[in-house]
Amino acid sequence: MTNLVTNVADAVADHGDNTAISFRGSETNYEEFWGQTGAFANALEERGLGEDDRVALYLPNVPPFLIAFHGTLRAGGVVVPMNPQYKAREIGHLLGDSEAKVVVALADLVPFVSEVKDETDVEHVVSIGGDAEGATPLEEFLEPGDPDIADRDDDDVAVQPYTSGTTGQPKGVQLTHSNLASNANSASKLIPDGIRPDDKQLGVLPLFHIYGMTVVMNTALFNGAAFYPMASWDAQDAVSLIEDEELTIMHGVPAMYNDVINQPDAEEFDLSSVRLCGVGGSGIPVEVLRRFEELYEPKVYEGYGLTETSPITHFNSPLDGRRVGSVGKTVPDVDSKVVDEDFEEVPPVEEGPIDEENADLRDITGGIVVAGPNVMKGYYRLPEANEEAFTEEGGRRWFHTGDIGYQDEDGFFYVVDREKHMIVTGGYNVYPREVEELLFEHEDVADAAVAGIPDDRRGETVKAFVVRTPDGDVTEEEIKEYCLTNLAEYKHPREVEFVEELPRTTTGKVQKFKLREQEGGDE
Repeated sequence: MTNLVTNVADAVADHGDNTAISFRGSETNYEEFWGQTGAFANALEERGLGEDDRVALYLPNVPPFLIAFHGTLRAGGVVVPMNPQYKAREIGHLLGDSEAKVVVALADLVPFVSEVKDETDVEHVVSIGGDAEGATPLEEFLEPGDPDIADRDDDDVAVQPYTSGTTGQPKGVQLTHSNLASNANSASKLIPDGIRPDDKQLGVLPLFHIYGMTVVMNTALFNGAAFYPMASWDAQDAVSLIEDEELTIMHGVPAMYNDVINQPDAEEFDLSSVRLCGVGGSGIPVEVLRRFEELYEPKVYEGYGLTETSPITHFNSPLDGRRVGSVGKTVPDVDSKVVDEDFEEVPPVEEGPIDEENADLRDITGGIVVAGPNVMKGYYRLPEANEEAFTEEGGRRWFHTGDIGYQDEDGFFYVVDREKHMIVTGGYNVYPREVEELLFEHEDVADAAVAGIPDDRRGETVKAFVVRTPDGDVTEEEIKEYCLTNLAEYKHPREVEFVEELPRTTTGKVQKFKLREQEGGDE
């Protein structure tokens, strides 16, 4: 029997006086935090809620997220994290599909819950940060006490996040106590000395997203470290927090690192206290990584994973060495391989990264599949999606990531692009990431994304969406010529559009479906 929250209980026993959460100058130690989770668990039990009941968290990165998250687990419930940027229509699907009985929301977001509440199974709404009609303030909801930790099986669902839904309705991902515990344990050991009780972790990645939830929040709380949540991303505020509090670990998505290096006073930042910078969510352009490491002391270590894998499957661990351009080696206890359409393994290249310009990617790439204790139980009530997502082979249950990549003989993996993002133009395959990497090398380009748009003759053609640097004055023709000089003719953008900013998810991924919608295409 296990329960994910037992890991927090162990940290409380060993490091009760350590700071667990530091938020806007207010600190909560582990003993205090454990008492808060107990009060939340008691509140659920007093209202007849517990094992397998869903509790939705509609919150940014604030301390009540952590209290409600681990309080729900302590009572044996299932956490349903929801993006606080979602509106009524979007949360209506998540609440209805998950059958959540409780919603914990910012007071300002409660009206969205009220708008859809009658169409769901929601019985209780708890407000954070003020009163809201139809909701009980958290302070009134809590019931102090020290309840036992509910017994749960390894295979019981602990958290049910939802996929982003760029290709249809978001799907509920059933992550078990064992899935999440195994992955947090692996993530804790990927750096020298592991995550230590004296570490201070920047918590700017959204906690509703699996990267921030497992790799940042849970690794901190399971190891007695201090967690510093930030309710929203701001490069200047984040750097100031690192400097003032001497934070030691920073995780972010590529857009965050790009924001930092593009600040007007970027050269004045002091990140010397940081012993690890991790990046994931999407591939970081090599030029962004190079520039960051030119300016600051810590190196940036790239990893890879998905919501369905809890999330980490690969990481460029400092313990194994680092290969720039790679997402790293498979983490302990997880297996991965690259397969063709017949599920035959694609042979590795001798050493990567390969020169994609002079290689036929069709000969060395395939779909990346993974298996291990971190892989989800399955999508919630979607048997057809589960059948499509998994392949049974060799006594293993392999999950299809949807990413195209290759590996080398040293065990490093390389993600070329998402399968759904590949552009087929005139019979040739173009991987947007390759063009984007080149655009980031241009001195006048601050941000860029590449997407396929409809073309009567070629089926699709390449279009670049470019954000200029503050002083940049590069023209459309200059961008086209720059790409044509450095890429095969069929890969260069036929169209270039300059934009103020790119549409991104809260976790920093470019929403290419929105770029395509502007052209009348589909994701």
